[in-house]
Amino acid sequence: MKIAVSGMDLNSGFGSVPRNVIVGGTRTRAHADERYASAGSVGDVEGYAAVVLAGGSGRRLGGPGKPRLEVGGVPMLARVLAAVADAAPRVVVGPASLATALPAGVALTCERPHGSGPVAAASAGLALVAPGTPCVALLAADLPFLTTAAVAALRRALASDSTVDGALFVDTDGRAQVLCGVWRLAALRANLAALGDPVGQPVRRLLAGLRTAELRWADPGPPPWYDCDTESDLRTAREWAT
Repeated sequence: MKIAVSGMDLNSGFGSVPRNVIVGGTRTRAHADERYASAGSVGDVEGYAAVVLAGGSGRRLGGPGKPRLEVGGVPMLARVLAAVADAAPRVVVGPASLATALPAGVALTCERPHGSGPVAAASAGLALVAPGTPCVALLAADLPFLTTAAVAALRRALASDSTVDGALFVDTDGRAQVLCGVWRLAALRANLAALGDPVGQPVRRLLAGLRTAELRWADPGPPPWYDCDTESDLRTAREWAT
């Protein structure tokens, strides 16, 4: 599902839009006449959890301390956690050194063995989410422009289409941003169980075969999917945040 979402006005309505659904890694075109009366307000959409992956090596930027790097005077991890302030629980997967950087009520865990990859980290985080939770935001810790409104748009897209397993943002080139999405918990856990050992597995293996609604961010401002992998990325983010 491709939806143009305005970063400046998420309360505007949406008319009929074409949609692309990813099934088993391929796209099949369909059309929908769906209206999002208020993408910035989730209304009666069910509650959700959030799992933030903050344990990467950061080889190209900042090392293990990358989530603490600041954009606009605020650590990137703090920005992501603020965007999901209404999630319960909020779980950060990363090193013990992050404990002092977390707000009250945010759980901290780590993949085993440490450094065993994003799917192992996702598994560790999902283990702390109650089975009855309907959906979970699976997010990177280096998304300085993620907002509550952007997460609300993902949640609404997922809740509005019972045929999909998740909703995520795609970048300007149409590439899926796999660590900037919201997923049905049961679907993620089923895929995780089917994978077997999560150690060393890529995120795309975890999400393989899931039907996915894709959202585009149309506003010229900083998109919520923008992540900081390099010094250049961080400089650009800081310029945007000025």
